[in-house]
Amino acid sequence: MSEPLLTVDGLTVRLPVAGELRPVLRDVSLQLRAGESLGLVGESGSGKSMTARSIDRLLPAGFSTVSGRFGTPIRTTITTGVVVAVISTFVPLSELAELVNIGTLFAFVLVAIGVLVLRRTRPELPRAFRCPGVPVVPILAVLTSFYLMLNLPGATWIRFAVWLVVGLVVYFAYGARHSRLRTDPNYSRVAHPLDHAVER
Repeated sequence: MSEPLLTVDGLTVRLPVAGELRPVLRDVSLQLRAGESLGLVGESGSGKSMTARSIDRLLPAGFSTVSGRFGTPIRTTITTGVVVAVISTFVPLSELAELVNIGTLFAFVLVAIGVLVLRRTRPELPRAFRCPGVPVVPILAVLTSFYLMLNLPGATWIRFAVWLVVGLVVYFAYGARHSRLRTDPNYSRVAHPLDHAVER
């Protein structure tokens, strides 16, 4: 006679251990759902980020193509979706999560520094949102984000360094030569197409 099974949020175990594992199963299920949600949000954000870089000509112009039907950056969304799917097939979830964490935290550091720099060097730029408490809030954002980065494993830092080098190679090999800041002298002095969405 087979042992009865218990299913909790789609995870099934045999009944003798089900009582002890019920809280664990629920926790694992919630973590998986949270990870899936964050992954989708991050993937979507990556596509939009690539589109913004393409508008600035740091990436080829084809990446700034927007779907006429849906109004979304379809090429970058598909590209980043395929890349994320391939990487997640071969890289363990825990390592992938740590890499996403350090990349996101580093982006927070750069954005906070950018707020400090641009508030001083480009105070005339139109801003739909102004960061409150400058310079205290951006400085605290830099410190807390960097502190969280320091708590990640050394292997994550190595992977992050490799990705950073890859990004720098793309920038110096293509972006620096094609950037609209370089090819259009007036581009930095006019409102950016995305200024309505983010503080620059």
